[in-house]
Amino acid sequence: MEYLLHYTWKHKLFPLRELRTTGGQLLEVIDPGLYNHDAGPDFFNAKLKIDATLWVGNVEIHQRSSDWYLHQHETNPVYDSVILHVVETNDRAVTRCNGEEIPTLLLSPPESVCLHYQELMQADEYPPCYSIIPNLSKLKIHSFFSALHTERLIQKAERIESVRRQFELNWEDAFFVTLARNFGFGVNGEAFEEWGKHIPLRAVDKHRDNLFQIEALFFGQAALLEEEVADDYYSRLQKEYQFLAHKFNLRRMEASRWRFLRLRPTNFPHVRLAQLAFLYFKGQGLLSRLLELEKPEEVEQLFATQTSEYWETHYHFGKSSPRRTKRLSRNSIRLLIINTLAPFLYAYGRYRGEEHLCLRAVAFLESLKAEDNHIVRTWEQCGLIVRSAADSQALIQLKKNYCDTRKCLQCRFGYEYLRQKNAEESVCS
Repeated sequence: MEYLLHYTWKHKLFPLRELRTTGGQLLEVIDPGLYNHDAGPDFFNAKLKIDATLWVGNVEIHQRSSDWYLHQHETNPVYDSVILHVVETNDRAVTRCNGEEIPTLLLSPPESVCLHYQELMQADEYPPCYSIIPNLSKLKIHSFFSALHTERLIQKAERIESVRRQFELNWEDAFFVTLARNFGFGVNGEAFEEWGKHIPLRAVDKHRDNLFQIEALFFGQAALLEEEVADDYYSRLQKEYQFLAHKFNLRRMEASRWRFLRLRPTNFPHVRLAQLAFLYFKGQGLLSRLLELEKPEEVEQLFATQTSEYWETHYHFGKSSPRRTKRLSRNSIRLLIINTLAPFLYAYGRYRGEEHLCLRAVAFLESLKAEDNHIVRTWEQCGLIVRSAADSQALIQLKKNYCDTRKCLQCRFGYEYLRQKNAEESVCS
């Protein structure tokens, strides 16, 4: 497997004997170079000594040397900087654009690395590398957590920026769509995002001082006013929405997008939309106010929303329930800060070149309590101490982007697992 070759080269897991190219040249690897995650050669700025000459350049790695031609590197000037081709099977000499041959090293991953890598790939338990967690230093864990939660912030920020560009949204609209998505709290996230894109905020702004009209627009655009329900409030919302839909030439979403199965009543789309309507009603200039706040407690106060009176005795239209003020719980508000505000601050800060906003996003995550979910609990059972939302976000990133896709060779825990296993074998032998 090519990734194992990458791993072997990156960590210099070479045999103790002297290395020679397929052409018989003596090879010394001074520095394997920096691993490249993007397009181009696999390792940048490697330092090699081939016979008596010091070379500085890039290294390309393939399973078979003929893959060089399969990928058309011989016609791509980007690969003229390659000073060494590392392969497991040498079935063809490779050349640069000018026809000059590139030195080739025949290399195979050590058997022990292959064996322990297969253990990781075939393990049924999660996480497969759990046994090495107690042996890791706090510094290593902290370093990896920091890299992971930053990686997750960047990933979310890029998604926000992508949505903003794709739908030609301004930042206020992009924030509303991001907030809407996270009001779905998982199950209805996609549906809420689609709904958010159907809300004409400039039109809603004209009725921002009227909560009833905001609710009519929100429920109508969610396609939740399509049935006949024997309920006076519902009927009035229907009529108001019909007027506003005609006035603004509105196009609603499909009602089939909403999910109700196995949802707690407090998480029904009706309740969440009512809370969003109330938040939008009371939160004039919500984004600009959020950009000014520096403490999570201040954000929690701003996000503290409830509903109109009707929803105190209803979870959906036409069926009354015992009276209950349906405020967002403190835990829900924290999730909104983690999944909406922090990523948006990071995205906006990157776009504007305002580093203090990016740092504030990280500070919010580091100051909030860690999320309590099965991913976090599983890693805690392995011996990891999870102190903050930054840590829990790091573990979610680890699970989704490394463990679930079995990218153990790109994971620092996976690297430590292989390193410790190989060290144990060396001691035993």
